[in-house]
Amino acid sequence: MLAKEIMTEKPITVTPDMEIFKAAKILLDNRINGVPVVDDTGKLVGILCQSDIIAQQKKLPLPSLFSFLDGYISLNSMKGLEKEVRKIAATAVSDAMTPNPVTVGPDSSIETVAALMVDHNFHTVPVVEKGVLMGVVGKEDILRTLMPVVH
Repeated sequence: MLAKEIMTEKPITVTPDMEIFKAAKILLDNRINGVPVVDDTGKLVGILCQSDIIAQQKKLPLPSLFSFLDGYISLNSMKGLEKEVRKIAATAVSDAMTPNPVTVGPDSSIETVAALMVDHNFHTVPVVEKGVLMGVVGKEDILRTLMPVVH
């Protein structure tokens, strides 16, 4: 079985410039864990998960620097700290989303998709062809393939 056979076509999406609270409402109203982020051309640019939004509630890991002999020593990588600050202060989807998410192609096997979900704790995997979002495969889609056919 292939991803294109079980994926949800034309999934709910959000845009990078959408306000974060509107995206959170979409997740809650539709009872979904994650949503693809697409630009005006339908190109996948990221994925926004509930955990990305919850990260806004996280406290900033300070102190990030300490002074030693009139010099400063970094306790965290500055790049990592900047990423945390952006997520906490996010007002737009682009600030909180995970850019360049892991994707599969339409002809990927469900075994490949399932392995990604298990190995990386993903709930939703975008299905992309030539950079354009074709659909998504969620954990429920995989589970449905395990159900016996009832006549």
